[in-house]
Amino acid sequence: MNVLVINCGSSSLKYQLINSDSEEVLAKGLCERIGIDGRLVYQKAGCDKEITEAPMPTHKEAIQMVLDALVNEKTGAIASLAEVNAVGHRIVHGGEKFASSAVITDEMLAAVAECNDLAPLHNPANLIGINACKDLMPNVPMVAVFDTAFHQTMPAKAYLYGLPYEYYEKYKVRRYGFHGTSHSFVSKHTAEFLGMDINNSKIIVCHLGNGASISAVKDGKCVDTSMGLTPLEGLVMGTRSGDIDPAIMEFIAKKENLDIAGVMNVLNKKSGVFGLSKELSSDFRDLESAMNEGNEFAGNAIEVFAYRVAKYVGAYVAALNGVDAIAFTAGIGENAGLVRTKVCEYLGYLGIALDEEANAKRGEDMVISTPDSKVKVAVIPTNEELAICRETVALV
Repeated sequence: MNVLVINCGSSSLKYQLINSDSEEVLAKGLCERIGIDGRLVYQKAGCDKEITEAPMPTHKEAIQMVLDALVNEKTGAIASLAEVNAVGHRIVHGGEKFASSAVITDEMLAAVAECNDLAPLHNPANLIGINACKDLMPNVPMVAVFDTAFHQTMPAKAYLYGLPYEYYEKYKVRRYGFHGTSHSFVSKHTAEFLGMDINNSKIIVCHLGNGASISAVKDGKCVDTSMGLTPLEGLVMGTRSGDIDPAIMEFIAKKENLDIAGVMNVLNKKSGVFGLSKELSSDFRDLESAMNEGNEFAGNAIEVFAYRVAKYVGAYVAALNGVDAIAFTAGIGENAGLVRTKVCEYLGYLGIALDEEANAKRGEDMVISTPDSKVKVAVIPTNEELAICRETVALV
């Protein structure tokens, strides 16, 4: 079966065509600047990237260009659109309505739209992409895979906030968590890679990228995660503050004469390691290079990031009452050996010892703890597109 995986943003769209039998990526790419001027990046497996500049007034034109590229006589990955057997769509927020992936129907889309106020920047764009695909491929079965679904197994003690309960009853204000597709994929693959029984396991997944989150996974189910009602809570991230004293919002607003939108812009786009490094960068390659050249602000940003990760890992060891394995994934987790080293330096009390030679590698599944380490530490590259493909196949 060939599955087209679509991840639709407000002005962009990522895609992969995957053969579900071999799990080979037949083609991949993205559409950028939708609604502005339009740019298609297309790459067939084994070939160079092709870039096409063309108007994309809406997502419908963008998806049409993707489909045209897939069946192009010279570089297309398939002979005709009849070879696209299903489409899997990423949706950011399913609220409490969706605890698992779901086949897309009109009723299901109406339920997703009811969650739009929980993710106003993401869900409407996701729905636009789905409707565009439905228009262009009306007879192809489609599945929605939710970022929040994996975390719906959290107990009330983990997802409730210390706020008046009526806010939960009326507005569903609670912890939802994000990156669920990645956390699900990585926790399962960690157990498989390490030869563990997923149904008798305690795994902590550190999804560390520009957006970063940690999850505690017991017997294959999430019992806690660091992001909350929105992706702003939790770790210090690329440009997001993570956990702060809520009263800081009022303090900043008065000092800087900002309204709520202005404060939220600071917390989401000007904070994190970007803000801590005095706006040097949110890219850890830049920060590490600057730190090695003596930039104290870059060094502080890395230290703060690693310290917050270690604190959350420690908290989740308590939540799980122990831990069998810790997995690092996503852009920073997979590639920044320095960050992994700094995090694990705080975890000596768990009997963790790193193999620094292994930790210096990148880009593959690997154990980076020593053979005598009491807790296994691994690097597991995430693959959200493959996870969406598998979920889609399972349902259609």
